[in-house]
Amino acid sequence: MNFWETITGSDLTREWKAFEARAAALPVDHKEAWDELKFSLAVPGDFSGRKLMPILDGVLGLLEEAAAEGQSARDVLGDDLAGFGAALTGGQGSRTYRDRWREQLNRNVARKLERLGG
Repeated sequence: MNFWETITGSDLTREWKAFEARAAALPVDHKEAWDELKFSLAVPGDFSGRKLMPILDGVLGLLEEAAAEGQSARDVLGDDLAGFGAALTGGQGSRTYRDRWREQLNRNVARKLERLGG
């Protein structure tokens, strides 16, 4: 990866297109599980694209293996796909970017108020 790809994210776009091409070859129930999981994995805001790509690659690989062995996606991943995604990303209640921004804003406001008040 060169500097330009890092700045523009073109490497991530290329990798994402490769994921979607692999997912298109999956059976219908596996494809539906992939669509649901990629959404639930992207929701925790503590992941950038570069940190999320290896997780997505692993999930897609798991779905591909399950399809090759004739197992349904639900047999491999369970019925709670959102819970599976949350477990992969650190579980429910993990800190997100929004939490960090809120903490930073609160610190900045507290600092400004200290300067004004004392």
